[in-house]
Amino acid sequence: MSGDSEKVDWRKLREFAGVDVSKSFVLSWRMEGETLLIDVDLFLMPDHAFYEKPRPAEKVCIRPAIVEFHYCESVSADVSRLGHGAISDFTAQDGVYELVGEFGTVRIDAERPLLRLKGP
Repeated sequence: MSGDSEKVDWRKLREFAGVDVSKSFVLSWRMEGETLLIDVDLFLMPDHAFYEKPRPAEKVCIRPAIVEFHYCESVSADVSRLGHGAISDFTAQDGVYELVGEFGTVRIDAERPLLRLKGP
């Protein structure tokens, strides 16, 4: 990527189609080798392939998921000290991803993220 590309909002990242990151919640962070793993409760929109109509007691479709950043060159925070919290923004620019929320601002220099929904 060139050094003058513009910031890309998460809505334009194909991995997050049918997801509302701004209504999702980070549960935990961990490193496994060169991979950053972020456990999240993910807000699925009706156009997502795994969307299910909420049960009567639920208002929205939330599913547990993991966001994986492989070949992570750097993380701007000590992953072992990062807390949980609501996500307010997620952007990408020049291979650096920025996740902002109640846990602070975290910059991640890594390959494109993979989003994996956890099974039942």
